[in-house]
Amino acid sequence: MDRLRAFEVFTTVVGKGGFAKAAEALDTSPANVTRYVAELEAHLGARLLNRTSRRLSLTEAGEALYERARAFLDEIAEAEAAASANVAEPRGRLRINAPLSFGVLCLAPLWPVFMARHPRVELEISLSDRVVDLVEEGYDLAIRISRGGSQAHVARKLATSRNIVCASPDYLKGHGAPETPEALAEHRCLAYSYTAMAEDWRLTHLDGREAVVRMRPVMYSNNGDTARAAALAGQGVIWQPTFIVGEDLRAGRLVRLLPDWSLPDIDVLAVYPSRRHLSAKVRLMVDFLAEAFKGTPPWDR
Repeated sequence: MDRLRAFEVFTTVVGKGGFAKAAEALDTSPANVTRYVAELEAHLGARLLNRTSRRLSLTEAGEALYERARAFLDEIAEAEAAASANVAEPRGRLRINAPLSFGVLCLAPLWPVFMARHPRVELEISLSDRVVDLVEEGYDLAIRISRGGSQAHVARKLATSRNIVCASPDYLKGHGAPETPEALAEHRCLAYSYTAMAEDWRLTHLDGREAVVRMRPVMYSNNGDTARAAALAGQGVIWQPTFIVGEDLRAGRLVRLLPDWSLPDIDVLAVYPSRRHLSAKVRLMVDFLAEAFKGTPPWDR
């Protein structure tokens, strides 16, 4: 058995979530993929994958092997690159997950720049506001918008974004502007559902006072741009990060409310499974993003 090829097949099956997709990615037949995985399991004397008609999942032994096999394959790829006189930088596929709005607004313009600089790195970008499992779903890197960081993975801060309470001029003409946090409770609220602050808005005054306002949302959305669109149409009050509403605030399409009060800032993080086996292409991307967002980030300029 070619163990190197078996490791490559096994990690591809896990990363792609199935034998047929792995066969397509590896340009081979599903039968060959099945054979390699079976031979690897026989060699190790352990089942690596639980197979059902609907789902593929790792066993405990499979989980232990998967992370080490991926790191091993990454190290081999880097060794090959270093040994080749014609290869000056890392290569191979880099799977990245990012939030939908941030991915479209702030990351999409950066990918062509990275690709032009590093043509041997192949990007696979997935956008979702759901928090993915990096190891189980086969991602090399995730960009997350968070105040709490990551307990399970290594996180590097790339930038900070402010959260702003705002509404459109048309909405304020009809409903007036709240003068205190408590007055917010009387307004139509457009809530972002992927946060603990969807209904309880926590604000801090410049002098350190705090206020928690219980809101009654007229709309919930798991996407910030959807809430922004409703606010621009005069349907209520929102709080959203400046990377979503910054241009609207500068153009006067949205108006900041309660300027002496603020919501907690949020961090833009690059999250990856392990510092110990950090591949060169992941390090390259993290450094690239840190450079792109250094200083005052573009949404606050």
